Formats: sequence, C-alpha cells, structure tokens
Amino acid sequence: MMTSLARVPCTIVTGFLGAGKTTLIRHVLENAGGKRLAVIVNEFGDVGIDGEILKGCGIESCAEDTIVELANGCLCCTVADDFVPALDQILALTPRVDHILIETSGLALPKPLVQAFQWPAIKGRVTVDGVVAVVDGPALAEGRVAPDLAALAAQRADDASLDHDDPVEEVFEDQIACADLVILSKSDLLDAAGFAAAETAVAGSLPAAVKLVRASGGKVDLAVLLGLGMGAEDRIDARRTHHDDEEDHDHDEFESIVLALPEITDPAALAARVVAAAGTPDVLRVKGFAAVAGKPMRLLVQGVGPRVSHHFDRPWGAGEARSGALVVIGLKGFDRAAVEQAILG
Repeated sequence: MMTSLARVPCTIVTGFLGAGKTTLIRHVLENAGGKRLAVIVNEFGDVGIDGEILKGCGIESCAEDTIVELANGCLCCTVADDFVPALDQILALTPRVDHILIETSGLALPKPLVQAFQWPAIKGRVTVDGVVAVVDGPALAEGRVAPDLAALAAQRADDASLDHDDPVEEVFEDQIACADLVILSKSDLLDAAGFAAAETAVAGSLPAAVKLVRASGGKVDLAVLLGLGMGAEDRIDARRTHHDDEEDHDHDEFESIVLALPEITDPAALAARVVAAAGTPDVLRVKGFAAVAGKPMRLLVQGVGPRVSHHFDRPWGAGEARSGALVVIGLKGFDRAAVEQAILG
C-alpha cells in the first residue's frame, strides 16, 4: 500500500486532431486548486504548437520546467526513447509534482503507452489514474471524425490498392476503446439531435460503464477528470483494439509540413486562407501562430475542416522573434503545393 501511495498519478489525454485536448488541459492548469501539476505534450510534426500554447501562458501552475514537449514522433511508438526520459525529468523536480497530465498526439494509440506503465522501471513510480478521450461533438454529429471523411472513404473504396479500413477511423475507435472517461467537446455547438448523433457515434467503441461527459470550452469539473484511481495499466490488456495483433504500428498514413508565416495585417484574411487550405483533399488539421503588425500579442490559429478559430493568446516575449508558423497535418500524399499556395499565395 505504501508503494501505491507513493506513486504519482498520471492522466493520459487522448483524442483525434482538433478534438480539444489542449483546451481541456489548460482548463485543468487554470483550476489546479493548489496541486502541483506537470505536463508531457506529444505532437506529430517538427514544430510543437500545443506545448507553446501551454508554456508562458501566465498560469501559476504552468511553470515552464513542469512542461515537457516531445515533437516529431508518436509517443506510443517511442516509449523507451522519449517517454521514459521525459518522465525521469518530471519526477526529478522539487518540490515533487502531485499529478502528471500526458497529452498524446492526435494520431497516437493509447494502449501501448498505458502498457508501458507495467514496466518495472516505471510501475513503482507512477500509475495511470485514468485515460481520458476527448471527442469532437460537432464533427461526430455530422458523421465524421475528420474533415470530409465521406470523400476520404469514397476515395479509398475506388482504389483497390488501398486498405479499405480507414486509418483515421481505426485510430479514433482505438482511443475510445481504451478510455476510462470520454469528453464530448464543443457541446455548446450541438442541439438535441446533434447530441444524439454524437453519442451514438461513440457508443459503438465505448467500453461498458465508461461515462460520456459533455463539455464546452474544455470546462470540466476537475473532480470528474482527476482522482479516478483506475490503475488503468492493470486492466488495459483486456481492452480490445484494432492493433492488438501487431507487434508494432506506424503512422505511414500521415504526414505534416511546416509553413513559415511572414508578419500579417489581417487575422480574418489569414483565417480565410486557412479555411481554403483545410479544404484540400486529405488535409486533417492546421494550427500555429502568427505575428500581426502593430499588435503586441501573438495570434493563435487553429483549424479543423471548415471551422477555423483565431485569438490573441499571449504577449510576445522581450527579445522573442515575431515569427509565425503553421503546421499542416494530413493523410500521406496530400497536395502540399496546393496547401502552400492557399496559405502563402
């Protein structure tokens, strides 16, 4: 019992691209209630946007030394190389952290990561308090987990050389299958019919007795998210997923590009260009920062399908280069030139 009490609880936050994971984690940090929290952020692509959203955000419980960012890789594939050193770094902090939040990339499978908590070098120090899957309510209500999923499915059906099992759907279903709690995000954008459709979409992969909680703006009572005490690593092997019979999995179906942005003058015009880029076939997600001429604040831009949001998230730091960048994530082979033309002209 003493060993169990000494272990630091970890909450794994999983969910598809643009579902609202970072917004949820920021809400947790802003309402920590005196808890000392640490965050491991894993992203797909060379530029870590989500970690930058959290770092320097001015939240008392969001000190930069408690945020470890792992870019250009999938944490579920690089546990030994990336996760263990990140965990060592956080557990060495003084004073000791009370809880660790782990935000996986939108393409990650949670099961291999949870299984890593069974390793002797890890098991005695941390435990999985719970796996939280964040799902995009409006997208599910429209019958998709990614922009233009119907067109994607039609394209795959027309090409006999492609696997008919959509990798996007498989990732989504595996994330739900491993969840101890599912957060239905952006619930303020749903009517009654939308709720019913979204909940039906999740139900097929939802393990028995797992709750589905509605949220808007990432606002969820921390008592619902933290302190679940699931010890998920002890029961994860019983969760059935698409990749149970694979020794390894890869993300060859996905790729990303980074576009440097010159200083802009019109945020609305940039948002319109991002909408156009997101309409390129097989593009899944666009996110990044921009510098706006004459403005002391950094502009955060996030786009999933036709939904693009932008707001000023923090002041530019003293001596910080006012440089912008957008990360575009899509299925392998998406038209990079078309995306670059749409955004940069």
